[in-house]
Amino acid sequence: MPSLTETRAPAARLVSISKSYPGAAGPVLHEVSADFAARAMTAVMGPSGSGKTTLLHCAAGLDRPTEGQVLLGDTDLTVCDEKKLTEIRRSRVGFVFQQFNLLPMLTAYENVALPLRLNGRRPKRQVVLEALRQVGLEGEAERRPAQLSGGQQQRVAIARTLVTEPEIVFADEPTGSLDRAAGRQVMGLLRDLVDRRGGTVVMVTHDPAAAACADRVIHLVDGRVAGTVEAPTVERITARLSRWES
Repeated sequence: MPSLTETRAPAARLVSISKSYPGAAGPVLHEVSADFAARAMTAVMGPSGSGKTTLLHCAAGLDRPTEGQVLLGDTDLTVCDEKKLTEIRRSRVGFVFQQFNLLPMLTAYENVALPLRLNGRRPKRQVVLEALRQVGLEGEAERRPAQLSGGQQQRVAIARTLVTEPEIVFADEPTGSLDRAAGRQVMGLLRDLVDRRGGTVVMVTHDPAAAACADRVIHLVDGRVAGTVEAPTVERITARLSRWES
């Protein structure tokens, strides 16, 4: 029987992408093909240096592959100029990073409203407050990042992503700098984005507990896809990691 992710049209697709950098000993990615199903969460795992973040950046249009195609829906990102890529990143793609990337001089409210302003839209107060409410921080709207815990800052970053209603969210180690309790809360929010809002999440993580929240895990080794795990659990992921990395 086909898996859940195999029965859904992909929100994004990588077609035989390779990526090399000048002066590097060899390619970071080697002819990687992968589908990221719509209305699902896909986790990308692998040892340090395996190409996880490079894959994420290529899929999100933050970097260009040396070879191959990157498709966001029916849009081929590899033929878009920089202006078009910027428009796509602002209107169709959301980002959540390990370091939060909040502007320290802005309040939580102003940080969440910022992407709307960058898109030339006048933020409606009720829309921004609703995004903060969805992550449990409506009461912290006037606080600046330094007045918030790490977990709260990451939740503001997620609210900033939610407010633009992106087609797909790319998350790079979203729990990497959080304690376990805050990490569970953040993963619950990302899972809720899929289950209740019909969103799509592609996440790089080294944490089997975070990856177990996904519908599918893709494992990279030396810039190549080494295998996948459908309906992952911590135990299955840990066992596969040990096998692949040996």
